Amino acid sequence: MDFSRLISDKMLGVKASAIREIFKVAGKPDVISFAGGLPAPESFPVDAIKEICADILDNDPVTALQYGISEGYAPLKELVLKRVKEKEQIGNANDDIIIVSGSQQGADLTAKVLLNEGDGVICEEPSFIGCLNTFRTYNAKLYGVPMNDDGMDLEVLEETLKINPNIKLIYTIPTFQNPSGITSSLAVRQGMLRLAQKYGVMILEDNPYGELRFSGEKVPTIKSMDTTGNVIYLGSFSKVFSPGLRLAYLILDKGVMEKFVVGKQATDVHTNVFSQMIVARYLDKYDIDSSIAKSRELYKHRCGLMLSCMDEYFPKNVTYTRPDGGIFLWATMPKGTDSGKLMLEAVERKVAFVPGSAFMTDIEKPSHCFRLNYSTMSDEKIEKGIKILGELLSERL
Repeated sequence: MDFSRLISDKMLGVKASAIREIFKVAGKPDVISFAGGLPAPESFPVDAIKEICADILDNDPVTALQYGISEGYAPLKELVLKRVKEKEQIGNANDDIIIVSGSQQGADLTAKVLLNEGDGVICEEPSFIGCLNTFRTYNAKLYGVPMNDDGMDLEVLEETLKINPNIKLIYTIPTFQNPSGITSSLAVRQGMLRLAQKYGVMILEDNPYGELRFSGEKVPTIKSMDTTGNVIYLGSFSKVFSPGLRLAYLILDKGVMEKFVVGKQATDVHTNVFSQMIVARYLDKYDIDSSIAKSRELYKHRCGLMLSCMDEYFPKNVTYTRPDGGIFLWATMPKGTDSGKLMLEAVERKVAFVPGSAFMTDIEKPSHCFRLNYSTMSDEKIEKGIKILGELLSERL
């Protein structure tokens, strides 16, 4: 049967995530993978989760296994609001929260509620492929704004807003950005908020890595400076607790929350209650800050090791970011080179990374950049893999 005529227009132009496709190769035991975006498995609080699950099933099984509220499990909502108030100074009288099934659903709900076909979304260039694909499925028009060392180029951002009245949303990962590792400065964040208010658009501030800072000074979130309701804040437990539980949250103005709740009801009714109860019990009874601190130390070590190996083995005409946290860094080769072709050669040598084209608004255009992840590989594999990549780069450049 010819299925092509049955596929919706909104899905015809969307390709499978390059990262997920690379996983099929990178997952082989003999491949050193710098391609993924996974947290270190040793950071998972397995013993605590075992205890919590047993306690829930012994003492409150009906709540865990029954339907739940679309807005989220009430104790978890309260704990998250308290935590983001203390950690990020987020939350005022006009803000509300909804628990969602991972950050990807948070982005999907934002697109579902705000975007009509042909509406514009400004994204950092490069940006997270998962959210780029989400916006593509709603037939949004993507506008890439280049990144400087301190975040999105504000002059280009304003010019883009000025000449494209169809734009409704700015998508940003201001802290330890995926894929670049760049942290936007306070001035850039303030400028982005000012422009959103001036042109009447929303900002989706995605912050899955904010608590993984291992050096440098903390920068206030954009949402903490928002007094007009222009910012939707997307937080996640995937990188600081467990990605498999699929838990994230949106904090946004009450004036638009009703539509997000209706949108979620049409998608999955409610987020997994058992997962929500696990995280709520952990936040209430255990020390998540201590667990996160251990992750920060681990990532600091692995990032430092990767950078020192790159300093030693990479040719001098390849530059790269030096992140203050998170799990990614971004390498730039001379213009005219193609990281997609280089990736194929690297995989033949049993090393995987993600070519830069995957993170661009125009995924068909070759990129001279690529992303490396340092969170999951051992010291031995980091040194071995970077040495192999360095040799390949030296041969090709």
